[in-house]
Amino acid sequence: MKHLTTAPTRSGLTALSAALPLVALIATAAASWPARTAHAQNLVVPATAASAAAPTQSAGVPLTELAPNAPERYTVKTGDTLWAISGVFLKSPWRWPQLWGMNKSQIRNPHWIYPGQVLVIERRDGMVRLRLEGTGDSKATNDTPPTVRISPRTRIESLTDSAIPTLPNHLIEPFLTEPLVVDESALLNAPRIVATQEGRVLLSRGDRAYAIGATNQPLLDNGGTRTSREYRVFREATPLKDPVTGEILGYEAQYVGQARLVRSQSTQVSTDADGKPQTNVVPATIDIISAKEEMRTGDRLQPEPPRQLRSYTPHAPENHIEARVVSIHGSSVRFATQNQIVVINKGTRDGMEVGHVLAVMSTGQQVIDKGSETRDVLQLPDERAGLLMVFRPFERVSYGLLLQVTDSVNVGDKLITPR
Repeated sequence: MKHLTTAPTRSGLTALSAALPLVALIATAAASWPARTAHAQNLVVPATAASAAAPTQSAGVPLTELAPNAPERYTVKTGDTLWAISGVFLKSPWRWPQLWGMNKSQIRNPHWIYPGQVLVIERRDGMVRLRLEGTGDSKATNDTPPTVRISPRTRIESLTDSAIPTLPNHLIEPFLTEPLVVDESALLNAPRIVATQEGRVLLSRGDRAYAIGATNQPLLDNGGTRTSREYRVFREATPLKDPVTGEILGYEAQYVGQARLVRSQSTQVSTDADGKPQTNVVPATIDIISAKEEMRTGDRLQPEPPRQLRSYTPHAPENHIEARVVSIHGSSVRFATQNQIVVINKGTRDGMEVGHVLAVMSTGQQVIDKGSETRDVLQLPDERAGLLMVFRPFERVSYGLLLQVTDSVNVGDKLITPR
């Protein structure tokens, strides 16, 4: 057995997790360090973040931008995130590009920050800069991963378990794969289950069923791969209405499971009782491969989308955004609080992207000025009730996670670009 001192192998995945980037949520990785390094360096830094970092690269940021209790030095810990570290030093955690810009010459990519590194504040002429301890004004960078020493041992772990996420995985993971927002046309044309074997009322994993597509969109195999033949099964699509205009922005479908296409839909020519030819539709055959809930005839199918590797980098939108809360996850929930999921009425067509941070504003109350003779009605100003980070945008709506909530959030509450 070889003793490993510089380049860990698969047996050293636990120790390797200490050197992974802070805000990388990576589903797959290679076995060797060079491949892992190349992958992380390919994590894209948004262009808006790079441009926001540029002004602070040489001058730093004003002392007024520092958090009141910002420490002189901070040691990066396992489990830290870029959002958390930004909050240690800056008043607004979504202003992480400024934090990155303060030490951009040493940290060329903000994803490359490691547990054990020490960040030090330098104050000069009313400005503040951030550097890695031990580097001073040198040209040293963090492009070279730190040496990881591993004692010989054998351990098998999932590569995904060693990644350090920006957001709590258990809160958002179902929403990365399960929610389905479609328009009315896609909903009406989606293939539907029309029959079951032996007249069963409910379907579960391992059962076989039959489905047909729309007249002009039959359910066909088309010689695809096994993955491309997999479908999501959904029902009871709920309309998502804009709380201001009442317009239906899309339909949120209830995910109930997965099915795999076994045999394509086809047609069969036969003769009727009078000997005349007639064409009959032969439904496609599907097998239920997973079930969150029992399925039934009438449930609809949508192709399983490819899994995406996501990197959550919190940042404020470049332009002013004004949105509204459309719905709160959970049919019996009226108010949302910390770490809950909500839907907002802005999507990709409005410029929303993964990682966008918005301020949630509670509408100010109307009160009567009892001290005036006319008893005028006063409109109190809106107050910030928390922050929201978008983690899954669709065309016209987006899913977001509520962060730093100080007051309950309700349907109709406003969201704006944070100051």
